[in-house]
Amino acid sequence: MSDYFKHESAYIDEGCRIGNGTKIWHFSHIMSGCVIGENCNIGQNVVVSPDVILGNNCKIQNNVSVYTGVQCEDDVFLGPSMVFTNVINPRAAVSRKDEYRATILKRGCSVGANATIVCGHTLGEYCLIGAGSVVTKDVEAYALMVGNPARRIGWVSRHGEKLHFDEQGIAICPATGEKYQLENNKVTLL
Repeated sequence: MSDYFKHESAYIDEGCRIGNGTKIWHFSHIMSGCVIGENCNIGQNVVVSPDVILGNNCKIQNNVSVYTGVQCEDDVFLGPSMVFTNVINPRAAVSRKDEYRATILKRGCSVGANATIVCGHTLGEYCLIGAGSVVTKDVEAYALMVGNPARRIGWVSRHGEKLHFDEQGIAICPATGEKYQLENNKVTLL
C-alpha cells in the first residue's frame, strides 16, 4: 500500500498506482490505469487521463489535463494551464481514440504556463519551453524554446540557467559550475 496524500475533493479511479509521498490536490481526477511516481505534486483542477505514466518528482501545476498518450519521465515540470493534445486532426463527430499520438517528455523537461504541446513529439532532457509557446516538433535536450511555433533561442543547463558557449563550444552553468559542450547542434553534459 502506497503512502500518498489525496485531498478530499480529488477523485482517484480504480487501477491506478500512486507512489509514496505524492500529493493530489483539490478537484483533481486521476483516471484508471495511471502510474504516478513517488514525490509528485498534482495541483488543483488537474486531470490525468487513463494510462498516463508520470515518473518520480513530477510537478503538475493547476488547470492541466494530461491526456492519454503522454508520458513524463522523472523531474518533469508542467506549468499552470499548459495544454497537451493527443489527436492531430480532432472532430467531434469522428472517434479517433485509436489514433492517439505519443508525446514523451524526457527527464527534467520544463513546460511554461499556457504553453501548448502538439501531440506526437518528444521533448528532450532538461529542455525549457517558454510560457505561451506552441511546440510543433521534437525538441533537443537542453534547448530553450519560445514562440508560436516554438523555435530554439538558446540552451539551458540542468539547473535551468542560460548557457553561453565559448569558441570551443564549452559553457559553464553559473549556478552549479557544471560544464557543457555544444557540438553539431547538440548539447551534452561533460
